[in-house]
Amino acid sequence: MAGLDGHPLYSCNRCRNPIALRDNLLSKNFKARSGDAYMFSEVLNVVLGEKRERQLITGRFVVADVYCSNCKEVLGWKYLTSFNDSQRYKLGRFIIEKAKVLKEYS
Repeated sequence: MAGLDGHPLYSCNRCRNPIALRDNLLSKNFKARSGDAYMFSEVLNVVLGEKRERQLITGRFVVADVYCSNCKEVLGWKYLTSFNDSQRYKLGRFIIEKAKVLKEYS
């Protein structure tokens, strides 16, 4: 399966719903509940949960869980508010757990 523009994409590990294009991958150096995670600038086919304040490794944030729009699996979260100026670059970005997605190839 190829991305919408012919590039590789990441899909939900549970139902293979396309979640993110490789071109939107910003970093592979994040940690999540299940271990390694990716930061994306944009994602596809997801639903956001309720806003919640959460203490993460790098500080306190308001985040919303990110769910697959097809199977409702929790994939990660979206940063909405940062209480630390040095972490504001994360706002509007998505953290997707590596264990929750598959990398699909053309």
